[in-house]
Amino acid sequence: SLIFISYQEGFFFYLKLARVAGVMLASPVIFHQIWRFIAPGLYQHEKKLLLPFSFISTCCFLGGAAFGYFVVFPPAFRFLISYSGDFLDPMPAVSEYFSLALRLLFAFGAIFELPVFVVFLAKLGTIDARFLAKNRKYAFLGAFIIAAIVTPTPDVVNQVLMAGPLVVLYEISIVAVRFFVK
Repeated sequence: SLIFISYQEGFFFYLKLARVAGVMLASPVIFHQIWRFIAPGLYQHEKKLLLPFSFISTCCFLGGAAFGYFVVFPPAFRFLISYSGDFLDPMPAVSEYFSLALRLLFAFGAIFELPVFVVFLAKLGTIDARFLAKNRKYAFLGAFIIAAIVTPTPDVVNQVLMAGPLVVLYEISIVAVRFFVK
């Protein structure tokens, strides 16, 4: 159970939750309006390229957020609560939990965008599959550095839970570049 430690914290939690839920529920309309603003300035072949990228990007973001929530949250919060003992009683505040959960959801959602970003760069001609395969060891090192920075806990388990998907997504990116970019 969560607590709130100031009079207004419970009220503001519901406001923040309503704001996040409202943006999530309104995101199709928001993205549609953005599309209607951008579409007149694009050529037909650019429109055909942008629509699949938008759909796949949305699916990747939601998949990353779901992965973070269902796979990473339980061990991360168990680890954080494990510091309780005779002198420390865990009483997590609702605002702290909410901000940590949002940070993790957005971090995992953004990380799962890696294949879309890499294919986009390959379509622009910036990189190719051979370059990605040649620099694999640096990408793996970068994945663990990013995991060490982004994860809220300094333990190895949570860092591997963040770096593991990054490594897998990098490999998927190489295959996607070979498949989608001629």
